[in-house]
Amino acid sequence: MRILIVEDETAIATNIAETLAGAGFVADISADGEDAWFKGATENYAAVIMDLGLPKLDGLSVIKRWRSESLDFPVIVLSARGSWAERVDGIDSGADDYLGKPFQMQELLARLRALLRRSGGVAKSTIEVGPLTINLRDRVVEIAGQAISLTPLEFRLVQFLAMQKGRVVTQTELADALYEHDHNRDANAIEAVVSRLRRKLGSDLIKTRRGFGYYLQGMAG
Repeated sequence: MRILIVEDETAIATNIAETLAGAGFVADISADGEDAWFKGATENYAAVIMDLGLPKLDGLSVIKRWRSESLDFPVIVLSARGSWAERVDGIDSGADDYLGKPFQMQELLARLRALLRRSGGVAKSTIEVGPLTINLRDRVVEIAGQAISLTPLEFRLVQFLAMQKGRVVTQTELADALYEHDHNRDANAIEAVVSRLRRKLGSDLIKTRRGFGYYLQGMAG
């Protein structure tokens, strides 16, 4: 899953990006409000981590623009501003959660996972699809109770499919979710990952709807 980090302090942004990478996410970084607004409006992000004090366009204005454009990805606001009124302003602007600076990276990660579960319609830390069980917190995949060894890329792909509520997902959407913004996105690479997953998870679990994309068996509507 791709996460947009909007933070003008390079050290903080890099630290967050490294933490997310270690947890299996793909992170893009934006250092000013105008660039953040453009990326959020034109790219496919699962969530945004947003600082408020930004150059060019402040964070609250960016969130308001996204919401006015019907962009509903979850947003966690980060800010050194700790007053109750400012927290209310953030939520009223369309933010989904608020974390004051300084903060612990593990708390940020836990809040992000919780928002992603809710936005994906998943109430628990696990998703079950037929014999497949995905533990979102521990990043463990099991088939009929047996743990399957997956690479981080393979895990992100099957997790992304499972959190799409059964919707058929195109190769472009999968590439957006799996790779960094400037990564060379080869359609054959997606097909190769799907092929490896089918060998590990069983050939009947990930289905292809020819001309459209992929979905998990038992979840497509």
